[in-house]
Amino acid sequence: MVKLKSKFTLATFIGLLAVLFGGFFNTSCNNTTQKQISYTPIDSIKLSDPCILADSASQTYYMTGTGGKLWKSKDLKLWEGPFIVTETDSNSWMGPDPMIWAAELHAYKDKYYYFATFTNRDVIIDTVAGNKIERRASHILVSDSPEGPYKPMKDPTYLPADKPTLDGTFWIDTDNKPYMIYCYEWLQNLNGTIEKIELKPDLSGSVDEGKLLFKASDSPWSREKDQDGNDVPNKVTDGPYLFKTETGKLGMIWTSWIYDVYTQGVAYSESGTLDGPWIQEEDPITPPNFGHGMLFKTFDGKTLMSVHSHKEINGHYHRVPHLFEVDLSGDQLIIKKPFHP
Repeated sequence: MVKLKSKFTLATFIGLLAVLFGGFFNTSCNNTTQKQISYTPIDSIKLSDPCILADSASQTYYMTGTGGKLWKSKDLKLWEGPFIVTETDSNSWMGPDPMIWAAELHAYKDKYYYFATFTNRDVIIDTVAGNKIERRASHILVSDSPEGPYKPMKDPTYLPADKPTLDGTFWIDTDNKPYMIYCYEWLQNLNGTIEKIELKPDLSGSVDEGKLLFKASDSPWSREKDQDGNDVPNKVTDGPYLFKTETGKLGMIWTSWIYDVYTQGVAYSESGTLDGPWIQEEDPITPPNFGHGMLFKTFDGKTLMSVHSHKEINGHYHRVPHLFEVDLSGDQLIIKKPFHP
């Protein structure tokens, strides 16, 4: 009886150890995997200026924006991230820790390009109307993969160092040349503009000087009060993004304000080129407090607009990505309804 009990106990004990430790290691591995991967619904992500690249090679959606981080998704509903994907040069004009705004991803000639606004808050380039203007400019980084890392190319700057520029985006015009379209910030010129500059064939730098496309004051829908209480056009230009309708009409969505309401409008080029002239639509294109949009096609062929909602809570901006279905079948961009993946 004693020997039998001893053998039984030892075998049972060994078996229990195997189960316990096997379960422990399996659980530990599973927990580690779960901690490394975090999936978030798109409407639970706090993000300004969301831009989504639908990468056909990987059948993956990549989203970036202000803050310089990256999320990825297979279905537009649940997003993995955020990931840090930029590697800037601390010895460049950006400094060691630049702010990153309005990042966009663009696939072009077997590379992936990261258009973004970088700000070095330690460098003041001007003072206008009592505002100290920080060194801020649109710039382009490059990577072999949509997941980065995105690194600087050879040219140290794309736009003049003495001008604050932001929200650079990408377009190939009818001359088959690449361009950056960007905002020259109202803080310095007091009437924000949207401009274009030609890029080198590999996007590693810019060519010649920027050219004016239109001014904030050209907008019939944006409004603000001047220092005397008069009703005047708003001076902000923000978030340009180019598109073509299915009939070949060239359009641009861009954002400003109607008093304290963040608002997006649209303009169309009469010539069908970046040179315009740009004719502004009379009314905004999106509901109030939505703006800084861009357009992309889903893998099943839907055209969507990504924007962020804008709300002020206790003195802080609360901004969340949203998607809208759009129709480009005619001569104009028409927003149909919110898209819920």
